[in-house]
Amino acid sequence: EVQLEESGGGLVQAGGSLRLSCAASGITFDDYAIGWFRQAPGKERAGVSRISSSDGSTYYADSVKGRFTSSSDNDKNTGYLQVDSLKPEDTADYSCNAAGGWFDYWGQGTQVTVSS
Repeated sequence: EVQLEESGGGLVQAGGSLRLSCAASGITFDDYAIGWFRQAPGKERAGVSRISSSDGSTYYADSVKGRFTSSSDNDKNTGYLQVDSLKPEDTADYSCNAAGGWFDYWGQGTQVTVSS
């Protein structure tokens, strides 16, 4: 059974930082691209970042460029999203996704709340 489990969310003041983790089991991490998505109340889920676990190439949404950094540790089967300079508009439920070939897996999400 494939499982993705996010952790690291919480309540932080504007300007603060968090490190989100996405621990995967049941898959070989370097066969997948790891994406981070977020969904704010009343809004659609939106892509935040993506990292290829095979070559480490990254993509970021314009709204988070320069503030968020995605990484992965294939030995630990874990992806990370370092979120810095947080803004109230970053408040959302953050989920990780592992996509490869025909397969697409999601975690349950971790809540990030940024106070002004």
